[in-house]
Amino acid sequence: MSKIDHSLFSAHEHALEREFELCPECGSELSVRHSKHGSFVGCNNYPNCQYTRPLVQHESIETQVIEGSACPECGHELAVKSGRFGIFIGCTQYPQCHHIEKLDQAAPEEAVACPVCKAGLMEHRTNRYGKGFYACSCYPKCKFLVNYPPVAETCPDCGFGLLVQRKGASGTRLECPNKPCKYKRPL
Repeated sequence: MSKIDHSLFSAHEHALEREFELCPECGSELSVRHSKHGSFVGCNNYPNCQYTRPLVQHESIETQVIEGSACPECGHELAVKSGRFGIFIGCTQYPQCHHIEKLDQAAPEEAVACPVCKAGLMEHRTNRYGKGFYACSCYPKCKFLVNYPPVAETCPDCGFGLLVQRKGASGTRLECPNKPCKYKRPL
């Protein structure tokens, strides 16, 4: 270990951190900068020049109108769009109409009523990291959610309105999502 040249690890500049481009606004050099949100390219004349751009240019698709389609809410055409969670189909009249086509319409699941508010249904949703969960359709009035697929069956121990289906090393089982209840049954 004594043969390692430690001066190599103390270098402040990395070879890739020089962009060798000129700023389009002021003419100074550009370099790679780092922030808590990730890396970006910024002007070396920073306080005087505010020019920045993303390090990686993402491909953005243009909105493509689907001919012959109609929005069920307002009647205007639907279009293929690109958003924060990827590509989706939505209404062309976006600020006025917020209709978005759901992908799981082809395979309808068994409707499970929300055990807390008893007004909404449990529907599959995806968080911003891509992980799926099941939440009440009456959100934000009802904030009940579970991380596993719900089953329309009442818990025999505590009487909670639904059970969840979990997969483990021992196989699939039904569990009560109510924290104090420890009910489990193999499926």
